[in-house]
Amino acid sequence: MKFRPGQTIRIGFAFLSICAFWQLYNNIMPLILTDTFGMGETISGAVMAADNVLGLFLLPIFGTISDKCKSPMGRRKPFILFGTIAAVILMIFIPLLDNSYYVSPSAAKMVLFIAVLGALLVAMGTYRSPAVALMPDLTPKRFRSQGNAIINLMGAVGGILYLGLAAVLYPKSKTEGLDHVNYFLIFAIVAGIMILALVIVMTTVNEAKLMVEMKAYEDAHPEENLAVDDGSGNEVLPPEVKRSLVFLLFSVALWFVSYNAVETWFTKFASEIWGKGLGGASTCLLIANAGAILSYIPVGWVSGKIGRKKSILGGIIIMTSCYLFGLFFTSTHDEFSNILYFVFALIGLAWAAINVNSLPMVLEMCKGSDVGKFTGYYYTFSMTAQIITPIFCGFLLEHIGYHIYFVYAATFMILAFITMNFVKHGDAKEGKTGLDAFDFDD
Repeated sequence: MKFRPGQTIRIGFAFLSICAFWQLYNNIMPLILTDTFGMGETISGAVMAADNVLGLFLLPIFGTISDKCKSPMGRRKPFILFGTIAAVILMIFIPLLDNSYYVSPSAAKMVLFIAVLGALLVAMGTYRSPAVALMPDLTPKRFRSQGNAIINLMGAVGGILYLGLAAVLYPKSKTEGLDHVNYFLIFAIVAGIMILALVIVMTTVNEAKLMVEMKAYEDAHPEENLAVDDGSGNEVLPPEVKRSLVFLLFSVALWFVSYNAVETWFTKFASEIWGKGLGGASTCLLIANAGAILSYIPVGWVSGKIGRKKSILGGIIIMTSCYLFGLFFTSTHDEFSNILYFVFALIGLAWAAINVNSLPMVLEMCKGSDVGKFTGYYYTFSMTAQIITPIFCGFLLEHIGYHIYFVYAATFMILAFITMNFVKHGDAKEGKTGLDAFDFDD
């Protein structure tokens, strides 16, 4: 069974939609919470962590539920369809309520804003795991790093679409000195991107038919399953594989503690340290996403050659070095420098090396019928990290100072490097690797 890049690209539009939304959410929500609603960094960090609190429960639940779904359109597509539609409707109310509260603040409007925000986060939580599970559902294990490279490329395109829009629509020259910024236009455009992506997935991916093909392939290649029969007909992971899975999941949590703090607080950090507005800060993140986009396919190729674990460790080393440079730079310079654009490009490359390989390593340890459940495990640990880090990092920024920003990020990346060295399973099985894996069979 060959790898199908065209099919994977079409599947990836679901992830493009998700990443465009979360890039918007992570960049603009801290500004709305602190500037419009007057929350401190610690409280706004707690609100920013709410999506991860919900995700901690919703993602494993809906991943497992979608594993058992018997819909004629497939296991995952019903969740993608209804979840996206609900999210698009709800997200339009966020900037409207933000504008209304600024004009005439009231407790009722704040309560309504929080209620709509909560409903929006629930809607996003219902279809994230099913959307992510769709690619490994339809891709043999040995090709999943390459598949994940394309999926993450699509996600980065979603992020870069938002960041490009933010840089054009909200440069510092247009927002400087304003008491309030109206974000309705960018919310509406991102909602449109999400609807377009949904239409592409629903009309071009025949999940039910492709699942039949994948089931036949798995039945013909039982050697790709790491689970073993426990003697009673149930498939379980051997102890050494479980140990690798635990260390891998802790590594996932640690690097998300690091990177999510950087992503969540960067707009505020850039404003406090360098006087950058939303547009300027978005340009830095835009370059990081561009670095990731240019790196995903090469990283997928390199992973096929040297292995997933080595690729992840290399990414951790590069990212830690970038954070340490950021610490040195902010300690010795008061103004932004163009050299930081190069640093952000390297951060994008490093994050690509980590992201392309981490989920496939987790899914390498499960059988095909459990892809949604193991995807849920992955998100349980990543979301737990993202619950903790906005609050904890926000507390440190508020009470110690913004100079702690890069120290925090580098420390948790170093811890991830240590735990990752205890992972002994999850690299791709022997088979086609590198460019040979990209045979076209659409």
